[in-house]
Amino acid sequence: MISTFRKYHPSIIVLIRLFLGLIFFTAGMSKLYFEHQFPGIIGPVWLEERLAEHDLGMYARFIAGSQIIAGLLLFTQRFATLGAILCFPIILNILMVTVSMKWSGTPYVNAFLLLLNAWLLAFDYHKLKFILTDSFSEVRKAPIVRKSLKADRYWTLAVLVIICSVPVSYVNLQLAWALSITGVIGVVVNQLISKRIKNDDIQETYTNPDRL
Repeated sequence: MISTFRKYHPSIIVLIRLFLGLIFFTAGMSKLYFEHQFPGIIGPVWLEERLAEHDLGMYARFIAGSQIIAGLLLFTQRFATLGAILCFPIILNILMVTVSMKWSGTPYVNAFLLLLNAWLLAFDYHKLKFILTDSFSEVRKAPIVRKSLKADRYWTLAVLVIICSVPVSYVNLQLAWALSITGVIGVVVNQLISKRIKNDDIQETYTNPDRL
């Protein structure tokens, strides 16, 4: 049982990243699109309207933008750890809001999402453990390696296309949808071509226990 779990654990981690990425990406986009004409898995899409009553409309847009960025980071796998770090306070804040407002059922959903996010952070402990140490000599020696700057540029371009679809939605919803879909396809295709959606780095956690 344990050996089977360890075998499929890397794939489970990738699926959790994609699942949370999809949830937060769609949640942010649905808040920013014109008349919320973007299918979001979680809400509320009326967040800006409600907060605008207290002069916090810009804050609502900041939350939506943060959700989009966190979701896209989780999609990349390469920067999924950063996405998980960003997602944790977002989910925690949403959980506290739903508990404070005494929503029925929603706190349990958010608690489950928080648990999944904590699972991702625990799995990436080998990347975060430097926070708990007093010695940073080894961390300073670690170089920043980019396998393909060309792939990074393509990913950035695809993300910009997705972001541009938001203001376009206020002029032409069909064109905005086309831009958004094109951007998402670009992100996915870029990851597949650059071979980043692979569990090689994740599998190394088990094959190279010294990293722990």
